[in-house]
Amino acid sequence: MASIFKNFVTTYNRTYGTKEETSWRMSVFTNNMIRAQKIQSLDRGTAKYGVTKFSDLTEEEFRTIYLNPLLREDSGKKLHRVKMPNDPAPPDWDWRPKGAVTKVKDQGMCGSCWAFSVVGNVEGQWYLNQGSLLSLSEQELLDCDKVDKACMGGIPSNAYEAIRTLGGLETEEDYSYRARMQACSYSADKARVYINDSLELSQNEHKLASWLAKNGPISVAINAFGMQFYRHGIAHPLRPLCSPWLIDHAVLLVGYGNRSSDLFWAIKNSWGTDWGEEGYYYLHRGSGACGVNTMASSAVVD
Repeated sequence: MASIFKNFVTTYNRTYGTKEETSWRMSVFTNNMIRAQKIQSLDRGTAKYGVTKFSDLTEEEFRTIYLNPLLREDSGKKLHRVKMPNDPAPPDWDWRPKGAVTKVKDQGMCGSCWAFSVVGNVEGQWYLNQGSLLSLSEQELLDCDKVDKACMGGIPSNAYEAIRTLGGLETEEDYSYRARMQACSYSADKARVYINDSLELSQNEHKLASWLAKNGPISVAINAFGMQFYRHGIAHPLRPLCSPWLIDHAVLLVGYGNRSSDLFWAIKNSWGTDWGEEGYYYLHRGSGACGVNTMASSAVVD
C-alpha cells in the first residue's frame, strides 16, 4: 500500500505540510482503497473503481468540497413540464461528435456543479438553435445568481431563472472561472447568449433519450455514490447504495448507447479530464440508476 500511495502522490503532484499529515493521508488512502474494493464488488456494471485524484480525501471532505447537498432539498423554482416526444429514440446518440458539447471543464475545490450542468445545457441549446458553439461562463452564475449559494451548491431551475433575469451569459473568455464567489461583474454588453425559458423533462428514460436525440444535451442531477473512486466503464450500483432520493451532484447527459448490450448514459462531468473516462462518466440506463432521471431539465433558446 505504501508504494501505491507513493505512486498516487507522484501522479497527482500531492504535497503535505508535515510528516503527521502525510501519514494521516496515507491512512485515509488505505481506507479508501478498501472502500473502492467494496464498491467494485457490489457494482453490477462494467465499471472499474480504484485510485483517482480524490483518493486521499475522506468521504466527508469529498462531499463537502465537490458535491451539492442543496439538490436533495430541491427548493428551486418550479419549471413548466414539457410535453415529451412519443417517437422511439434512435438506438444510440452522441452530441460530442456533432459539435454541441464544449470540452470538459473543472469546477475545482468548489461545489459549483449546478452551474456547470446548466451552462453545458445552454451551450448545447445555443449551438443547436443559433449554430455556434461558445464556451460560456459558470463564474457569472457563481457571482450573480443571488438565489443559489455559489461554491456551497445550487439548483439548476434557479440558475436558468438567473440567466434570464440577468439577460444572458458572457463567454468563458470574457468572464473566466475562479472557483470561488466574487463580486458580480456581469456586463449586458458582453452577453453573447440568452435563453427564453426553461423546462422540466419527463422521468421516463425512453422519453429522455428521445428528447436528447432531438433537442440536445440535458441537465440532470445524480447521487454521486462511488464517483470518488470511478475510473472507467459503465457504473451500475445497487439501488440501496445509490438512492435516487439522495441526489447530490449535477451533470450533463450528452448521449446514450450500449457497450456489448450494457445500456448507458454518457455523462459530462466537471472534475477535469484527469478523472473518469477523459472527464466523462458512464452510468447504467433504463433503471433510474442513482436518480439520473429525477431532475432532468433544459433551457429553451428561440
